[in-house]
Amino acid sequence: QVQLVESGGGLVEPGGSLRLSCAASGITFSLYVMGWYRQAPGKQRDFVASITSSGRANYADSVKGRFTISRDNAKKMVSLEMNSLEPDDTAIYYCMAHLSGSNLDYWGQGTQVTVSS
Repeated sequence: QVQLVESGGGLVEPGGSLRLSCAASGITFSLYVMGWYRQAPGKQRDFVASITSSGRANYADSVKGRFTISRDNAKKMVSLEMNSLEPDDTAIYYCMAHLSGSNLDYWGQGTQVTVSS
């Protein structure tokens, strides 16, 4: 049974920081590209960042320079360090695992991030 469990969301003031984590189980972690997506109320789910097993990262333009994705293959975890948060970053953040070379994706349940004063 595949599980992706996110943690670390919450309420933060503009300019603040949060660190999201995602613990994976039930998959051969090293075979998966791991990523973060977000969905704001009334909007589609958008790509935020991804990282390959070898550590190559990719970011949405809106978060470049503010967010950093990392992974620990031994612990089967992926994290998203978010700095200089803005109200537009408010969304539910989802962890995603994509099996390389396939159409197979797994999703977590999401964690709420709210940026507000």
